[in-house]
Amino acid sequence: MSELRQNIITRDWVIMATERAKRPHQFVRSDKPKIELLKYKPDCPFCIGNEHLCTTESLRISGHDGNWRVRVVNNKFPALSPEGERIRWNDGIHKTVSGVGIHDVVIDHPLHNVTTALLPEEDIFNILLAYKHRFTQIRNDRRIEVIVIFKNSGEAAGSSLEHPHSQIAATPVVPYQFRSRIQEIIRYFDDNGDCIFCRTLLDEISTGSRIIEENDSFVSFIPYAALTPFHTWIFPRQHYSSYEYISEIELRDLASILKIVLSKLYYGLGNPDYNYTIRSVPLADENTKYFHWYLSIVPRITKQAGFELGSGMFINSALPEESAEFLRDVEIPQVPIS
Repeated sequence: MSELRQNIITRDWVIMATERAKRPHQFVRSDKPKIELLKYKPDCPFCIGNEHLCTTESLRISGHDGNWRVRVVNNKFPALSPEGERIRWNDGIHKTVSGVGIHDVVIDHPLHNVTTALLPEEDIFNILLAYKHRFTQIRNDRRIEVIVIFKNSGEAAGSSLEHPHSQIAATPVVPYQFRSRIQEIIRYFDDNGDCIFCRTLLDEISTGSRIIEENDSFVSFIPYAALTPFHTWIFPRQHYSSYEYISEIELRDLASILKIVLSKLYYGLGNPDYNYTIRSVPLADENTKYFHWYLSIVPRITKQAGFELGSGMFINSALPEESAEFLRDVEIPQVPIS
């Protein structure tokens, strides 16, 4: 018989469809086409040597050789405009806010044909460092309420560009999903006097069956009520409400564990498309005792259908405990980036 599990942090109910559950190896992408990409494309605005095609740069991290390793530039087709004031209009039941904000593209690497899972840790560290520096810059903009850091990898995850990149979006309002989750998190804190994220982390460490990898600063695991197959969280052991407070040591540990998890997904599931998101508290609520920032990874190996859209519930056909065990057993070969 199937069972329903509730994600205590998001409050989502998830149907664990045990009667039609797949074994973890059944999610391996064997049909994904092998595309040989060039290291450099003359018409790609993100490739090294083509900086003149994308000149609105706000941040750059360079290597020991003086060449850039990560660039942050304005999105050519931004969802939000960096110019203008935040203005609200109310017309009866219709509410509008001017579409101001920040929409950056983070160019993850100079080469066109690499993927994050196969990058050296130092390159992943540089990406994460760029996120932190840009977060610190944006937070001083009085128009901004929330900063979202995310990566869409592959067509099924919403990416339309080959060159490895991620994005930073800063919005002039707090999205409803943020508000509703925070309200539940605050309610738990008021009722129990502790952080639900810290409590979840202790529970996962104690149980152990859903953990994928851990180090001195971070623990990666598949949640008890994972919304989708192989949905993974990476939690910092140290309680901070915002990503901007991460230390250099923690950044290096995050680079290490992120590489391991993405590599296990890459080799274990056949390089699936995925999204990852770094979730921090809204800027007005910094230094809270109730919120704990984290990184979420969602492999795009299943699709939402009518039931999910109609009910707001998810059906997960992979048991989190089996999925975590599968990923723990995935061996990562040493593949140098040339």
